[in-house]
Amino acid sequence: MCGIVGYIGERNATPIVLNGLKRLEYRGYDSAGIAVLQNGNIEIRRDAGKLSKLVSLVENQPVEGHIGIGHTRWATHGEPSARNAHPHMGTSRQIVVVHNGIVENFLELREELIAEGVSFNSDTDTEVIVHLIERFLSGGTSLEEATRQALRHLKGAHGVVVMSSLEPDKIVAARIGNAGGVVIGIGENEMFVASDIPAILDHTRRMIFLDSHQMAVVTRDNVRVSTLDGKPVQLQEHLISWDPVAAEKGEYRHFMQKEIHEQVRSLTDTLAGRVDFDEGVIRLPQLNLTPHLAKRIQKIIITACGTAAHAGMVGKVLIEHIARIPVEVDIASEFRYRDPIVNENTVVLAISQSGETADTLAAMDEGRKRGAVLWSIVNAIGSQAMRIADGYISMQTGPEIGVASTKAFTAPLVDLYMLAVLLGDLRGVLDPLKRKKLVSDLRLIPDLVGRCLDRENEIIPVAREMKYIRNMLYLGRGINMPIAYEGALKLKEISYIHAEAYPAGEMKHGPIALVDRDMPVLAIAPQDPWYEKMISQIEQAKARGGSVIVVASEGDTRVPELADHVFWVPQTPWLLSPVVTVIPLQLFAYHIASLRGLDVDQPRNLAKSVTVE
Repeated sequence: MCGIVGYIGERNATPIVLNGLKRLEYRGYDSAGIAVLQNGNIEIRRDAGKLSKLVSLVENQPVEGHIGIGHTRWATHGEPSARNAHPHMGTSRQIVVVHNGIVENFLELREELIAEGVSFNSDTDTEVIVHLIERFLSGGTSLEEATRQALRHLKGAHGVVVMSSLEPDKIVAARIGNAGGVVIGIGENEMFVASDIPAILDHTRRMIFLDSHQMAVVTRDNVRVSTLDGKPVQLQEHLISWDPVAAEKGEYRHFMQKEIHEQVRSLTDTLAGRVDFDEGVIRLPQLNLTPHLAKRIQKIIITACGTAAHAGMVGKVLIEHIARIPVEVDIASEFRYRDPIVNENTVVLAISQSGETADTLAAMDEGRKRGAVLWSIVNAIGSQAMRIADGYISMQTGPEIGVASTKAFTAPLVDLYMLAVLLGDLRGVLDPLKRKKLVSDLRLIPDLVGRCLDRENEIIPVAREMKYIRNMLYLGRGINMPIAYEGALKLKEISYIHAEAYPAGEMKHGPIALVDRDMPVLAIAPQDPWYEKMISQIEQAKARGGSVIVVASEGDTRVPELADHVFWVPQTPWLLSPVVTVIPLQLFAYHIASLRGLDVDQPRNLAKSVTVE
């Protein structure tokens, strides 16, 4: 995931920024860069590849100054290259920007700027930000005000850090939505800016965290925070423990809560380098998928365990609908023992966060013995499931510490969507207009997830009301049926509450007998093709005295008349709706467990990676 580090003070910024980027190296990246104000001019060093290449570049072409910003990047717009690496400089060479997030409306903004005579030097969406700031600076405003005006034109979630030779005594940083954090570190006659605590923990324990739609103006001896509307914000300083584990949690009580909130950034990174929004195409080079292979695939078997299997169930709907290939979903521990029908025209696709799950590896081995093509979707780089596969997709979510998986569930949902689009394209079943629409919809996802997270406080009172329940029934249909299974699993895993999930259409075949005032029902009913059917199931649960919670699309007027509680999610293209409907279920389970005083990150009897059968 992208990393940002900034420094202003009396020391040389270069080693501080580079060392900070090194602390964020675990996030992964495809390029890195640094900008330093040297003798009144902004000097940039940047290159594609590992951070070591940037370090070597700086050793060969030294740069020194008292203010600097740096960045490690996962590409979202433009291939990984030196020209696309951050930082990005404006035409005047007086403004420089680093950025996390996706500028959803960058095509429109770029066309507008080109019409004004602006020349672009990269293929990135980030470059529109620096040109917008230059536009407003030309009107005589301050760097702070020009940045504020520029940010108002952006759609999506963003973390932005700006530096200018025109105002060499400050760094401007802003956060919009949940494209990663913005942390201000307070030192003695020096200040630090970062996207995460570990980057600056060697220098200070005093931290300020920006909330969404807040901007900080940072000088060497002061920090001033305001909203994007210009209203002053009273600072709340946090003292961070030197303990690296505690420090990693930052402003959150638990790793699980942090990882739920990291999903905007992890999903942005999941798209990185894979989605060409200009051309409307998907690129998954590590999958080694050719048109010939795509056309000879007769069946895909997705094999996984637990949360990963639920992602696979969503993947079945996506691949069958978009690419028109039959898909089976097999629990890995069952697949290896059931004498499956597999041949050289079958793909066995394994999904695993750790890439070391024993049953999943054994299922892959079984597929190999029977001549299948092996693919994997894996989070842990270099893991066994990645090494033995014929092709793979890396989740790119960064480390997941909490045992109950969250960001490593939503990332493979997007990976499977991208795989479905690529397969459909290579097999010739997608016309260009539909393909471009499917690809364009991916641009919306980080912001839609961020909007779900912004509603977290609406979920806490419901969790407080439900924290003593003993049982719960989860219902879903179609592409959101697996989300019912995933929501129930999360409640079981961390809250120790018995929860069962059913396809809503099966209610009359048994489960409805359980519904009474002591059996709450949670129904997932966004406005998708199954909406009317879900409304019918909600009515039946209410008729039997059940307390009903509904996950519903914003603007729905029918659900509030039926439900006792509503978890609102934004309107979302239905093929991507599971990515947003699962967010309130993760938060609901988390807050119930937290309110019950349980060990959220390490629930009893569970391990992060199940490496034995």
